[in-house]
Amino acid sequence: MAFYPKLVTDALRTVIHPEKKTDIVTLGMVEDDIRISGNRVSFSLLFDRPNDPLVATIKQMCADAIKRDLGPEVEIDGNIFIKIRQREQAQVPVLPNVKNVIAVASGKGGVGKSTVTANLAVALANAGCKVGLLDADIFGPSIPIMFGTESARPCLSPNSAAGRDLIAPVEKYGVRMLSIGYFVNPDEAVIWRGGMATNALRQLITEADWSELDYLLIDMPPGTSDIHITTVNTIDLTGAIIVSTPQRVALADAVKGIDMFRNEKVNVPIIGIVENMAWFTPRELPENKYFIFGEGGAKRLSEEMGVPLLAQIPIVQGIRENGDKGTPAALDENTMTGQAFAQLAQNVIEHTRK
Repeated sequence: MAFYPKLVTDALRTVIHPEKKTDIVTLGMVEDDIRISGNRVSFSLLFDRPNDPLVATIKQMCADAIKRDLGPEVEIDGNIFIKIRQREQAQVPVLPNVKNVIAVASGKGGVGKSTVTANLAVALANAGCKVGLLDADIFGPSIPIMFGTESARPCLSPNSAAGRDLIAPVEKYGVRMLSIGYFVNPDEAVIWRGGMATNALRQLITEADWSELDYLLIDMPPGTSDIHITTVNTIDLTGAIIVSTPQRVALADAVKGIDMFRNEKVNVPIIGIVENMAWFTPRELPENKYFIFGEGGAKRLSEEMGVPLLAQIPIVQGIRENGDKGTPAALDENTMTGQAFAQLAQNVIEHTRK
């Protein structure tokens, strides 16, 4: 069979982007460099960022489509190359020593987003990663309590340079942390206008000595707000993780959160969904599962939205107790919850591997 470029393009039109629900040719992701030499077919795919978590998935989808439409004799494996679109203005990386920056978000409050973020950070550290955690919930910071560091007060970093002071993050359990909670009286409400809050967040991102990190997790406030816009505009996010419970009202708000990150003006990949409070397991009956908020709601949502389900975290009394004591449940990998968060960390590592 003779191959020619149009056959390749037609095959690639059947490859639908998992998040954008449009074929990759229409999205302009196929570079105009299709080359054919005998049975060998090669071309390049265009991505907006080098750490897009869908690179490997889309490459494999392309290879499968070409083999299906052009026949088994086509030589495509290893011949799909990745290029990064040139931005109109080259931007200096805000955190050049941080490999992955992940926003952990939720459509609504009360779904355990901060608990998931704290435990994911500890689980990643347990897995040998260098981890940072930024509490971006300016008006309701909870990370200091969850790590038992409420009394900590960050100081200047010894790496501060002339004319530029850097904040040294608080460190515990192998996680480097910053929160507005370290700078305000914990008994007083933070009453700031939007501009003050976003400026404070920008300082925590850009004026901190984060050092070299494999992951910087950003615990976002619930909903969609100025804080989210500031985060996206300040730093190049690897992707976002959406936390929800199986409850219908939480899932409806989770859809809005996913839509915000997928908006063409935001354009942040969704790494996956975490279903928190997936079921209740009593301490005295560890084999029992009670689906008090509904069953499998986030799993169905992940299938509908075309994003991975990264983990299902059960409700166990110890999660709440450990959070209140400042000892995240992920510290003990021998428990049910410790194992769940360890698996979540491995899934995040897999989906962000470059």
